[in-house]
Amino acid sequence: FSENLSELESLVDDSLNDVADFRYIGASVMGRYFRNASPAQRSRFVDTFRQTLIDTYAKGLVTFEYKEVRVLDNQSASRYDDQDSVEMEVVATDGTIYPVNYTLRKSNGQWRVVNVIVNGINLGLTFRNQFDQSMRDNDRDIEAVINNWAPEVGTDELEKGGDA
Repeated sequence: FSENLSELESLVDDSLNDVADFRYIGASVMGRYFRNASPAQRSRFVDTFRQTLIDTYAKGLVTFEYKEVRVLDNQSASRYDDQDSVEMEVVATDGTIYPVNYTLRKSNGQWRVVNVIVNGINLGLTFRNQFDQSMRDNDRDIEAVINNWAPEVGTDELEKGGDA
């Protein structure tokens, strides 16, 4: 796949289509600016966000070397009927263990991923903070933010862990 990244991106896109709630995630990333955005801007941001997330994920799959992914046996109890989380560990080829926590939300009878925390970094919060900063940098011009959306979550940041 490293030689044909577009094929991998297509597979990632197809795989995430049924498991991720991109509309909900996009609204969450836009945060307080969601209400003031037009329906067209909301849809365009969700599409843009989705594509950048797929590109980032596919590149990560090509570059990150892991030997095992484990779903942990002792899952935490959910506080809400329509939300839950799945705790996992990714074991790198060098033996380093990276905790991964998927937050899921039930909508229309189907569970979908709405956030991911990797090695202590809350990706939803990271993206929301980046959107907010971009709005401030662009004088609250939502069109400029959407047109220039390029979230940054480097593997070095994820390997270090910490709060976003």
